[in-house]
Amino acid sequence: MDSTKKQHAAGADGETRRDFLYLTAGAMGAVAAGTAVWPLVDSMSPAADTLALASTEVDVTSIQAGQTITVVWRGKPVFVHRRSAEEIAEVRAEAWQELRDPQSDQSRVKSGHDEWLVLVGVCTHLGCIPMGSKTADVKGDYNGWFCPCHGSHYDKSGRIRKGPAPKNLAVPPYEFVSDTLIRIG
Repeated sequence: MDSTKKQHAAGADGETRRDFLYLTAGAMGAVAAGTAVWPLVDSMSPAADTLALASTEVDVTSIQAGQTITVVWRGKPVFVHRRSAEEIAEVRAEAWQELRDPQSDQSRVKSGHDEWLVLVGVCTHLGCIPMGSKTADVKGDYNGWFCPCHGSHYDKSGRIRKGPAPKNLAVPPYEFVSDTLIRIG
């Protein structure tokens, strides 16, 4: 091949038709790999029904002081309790440092919303649902929640006071969307 034919086949900057075909085939292969992998990656995302359970909103306008309602979040009962000023003063006057699972009442509520207590209603011993949300329920020795299965007693802050439960009732992640709306999860 003479020098003019080599120059024409290689192009002005030294690239050949073969280089162009390699680059084109590589780009098409990358697009094909992405197209094949995307459904696999997308299938790992949570389903719409799972995402719907990820959070729940609770309108608290109708809850009176001293009243508790139970809502469901992620298949678990959640107690939303509106505490009276007397209940708050009572639980804050106690020596919480000496409890089995020491937590102050202030660490269990949102700052500025001290009257609202939000707890996962599952006993930390064996996963039973404690009583105390209804007015006729037995509330235990500390006037909070009582698990009749094994005798765990919780106070008005959901802290374990007596019985086999090792931990306080859990506080789920929640926030106040407005003064009357709580988003759990």
